[in-house]
Amino acid sequence: MSLCPCGSGKPVAECCGPLLEGAAASSPEALMRSRYTAFVLEDQDYLRRSWHESTRPGGELLAHGTRWSGLQVLTSAVDGDHGTVQFVATYQEEGDKQWQQLQETSRFVQEGGHWFYVDGDARWQTLRPGRNDDCPCGSGRKFKKCCGA
Repeated sequence: MSLCPCGSGKPVAECCGPLLEGAAASSPEALMRSRYTAFVLEDQDYLRRSWHESTRPGGELLAHGTRWSGLQVLTSAVDGDHGTVQFVATYQEEGDKQWQQLQETSRFVQEGGHWFYVDGDARWQTLRPGRNDDCPCGSGRKFKKCCGA
């Protein structure tokens, strides 16, 4: 049994798995968590299906080889058929030794009983963990004994 990458603590099959297979998300937060899981699993088809057609970009949506290590949902709100989710996701690009953090306030819309990602206001920052800080990879170990070794 593997736990869902979205951080819910539930197995994938009981969390984001059904959404990745086509079930409708119950809320903007559920959709955002499933989209994070799709980034972790490199499921470009799901990312495309869950992105509203009015803002969906063409071409490649994934940076293959990205190492996603954590998701933290800060706020989630629904107002009728619109919603927002503010979150922080930590990742490392393939071949890069530095960890990055994405903080975004995402906007969602509900149409035909399905929630869709519309767009978001994003900020990126490079993490500079100290030797005795927790490692950004999510291992639970100190940086100096993990990725900083």
